[in-house]
Amino acid sequence: MKLMFKTAAATALITAAGLAHGSFSDDKVKIGVLTDMGGVYSDITGQGSIEAVQMAVDDFGGQVLGKPIEVISADTQLKPDIGSTIARQWIENEQVDVINGAVASSVTGAVTEVMSNAKKITLIAAPASHVFTTSACSPYNAHWSYDVVSLANGTVKPMVAGGKNKWFFITADYGFGHALESVATGVIEANGGEVVGGVRAPLGTSDFSSYILQAQSSGADVIALANTGSDMVNALKTAAEFGVTEMAEVAGLLVFTPNAQALDPAIAGGMKLTTGFYWDMDDQTREWSKRYMARMGGKIPSMAQAGAYSSTMHYLKAVEAVGTDESDAVMAKMKETPVEDFFSRNGYLRKDGRMVHDMLQVRIKNADERSNENDIFAIERVIKGEDAFLKLEDGGCAFALSQE
Repeated sequence: MKLMFKTAAATALITAAGLAHGSFSDDKVKIGVLTDMGGVYSDITGQGSIEAVQMAVDDFGGQVLGKPIEVISADTQLKPDIGSTIARQWIENEQVDVINGAVASSVTGAVTEVMSNAKKITLIAAPASHVFTTSACSPYNAHWSYDVVSLANGTVKPMVAGGKNKWFFITADYGFGHALESVATGVIEANGGEVVGGVRAPLGTSDFSSYILQAQSSGADVIALANTGSDMVNALKTAAEFGVTEMAEVAGLLVFTPNAQALDPAIAGGMKLTTGFYWDMDDQTREWSKRYMARMGGKIPSMAQAGAYSSTMHYLKAVEAVGTDESDAVMAKMKETPVEDFFSRNGYLRKDGRMVHDMLQVRIKNADERSNENDIFAIERVIKGEDAFLKLEDGGCAFALSQE
């Protein structure tokens, strides 16, 4: 109780100081967007994430309390050293207040370390690993769109319950893939299934033939693709070419709408998956998505791009509310304020930085079900945020648990 009182008092003093003096570093709010412009995740982040952040700034009016909002961006090339170097330069030389994006979990780990040391906020809209709110948590992380736990709970658990007991993993060989495989394995075993084998493929693999052949000979009921982006697309196409999809079910554990759109419905139709956002869910999602599509030449948004907008807007509202871009005050307001918008239903930013919100279990539509090229998913079930994400007390985030 004493610690909570001190924390609240300190936040109140910071907030009061910001309101009294209107303290804005460099007399503006500066947002950096780190993304993948030419790699395997460029379709699901890339220019679309930059545009989504700029769209939030434009919708906010381009300024906050009379101070201009500026957006800058850079390509990390999916390399942690490049991401951390850019983040450090932005903090030290460009007076960047907040970074959105970072894309790959490996890059995000390097970037959040730089940001946390500088006491600057990272809005994690695209990465999947749950470490940013567990073992690598920080008071300055806001993990927005989804994570590996919500994907496994949404997709894997009901498949095992439905009798798909033997699983084989084809896993992206870096932090995201490892985390997704580990969490999914835990869900499989906890529900009576077993993992009969697995292989790890480097990021950006173009030829999945050898991996699919190993999966084919494993006797698995399900071949789980613990990868995403063009890697997932290439793996699934190869599985279909080898006839594996006729022998076993292929589960895409992280499938973004642009990737699902790129797949032939004859291959992907019927696949069930979990997502944090679908553009055609309701009037709110359609209204925002149509405005986004108008700016992006008709391309539909991924959940990472929609999450980039939502997290940026929530950040700007908090800056306005506290009257400063000082990170501790802004983050306190972000965690105090519900997240209810076109992206998030029943959302809130938890003490550990996890944005808890409802997730969607969807099915990729068959060709004869689609009314147009953007008609991709059929929503089958809404998963409440409390059921989708890891509970705070199970995450082991020390600073968050100390405030309980």
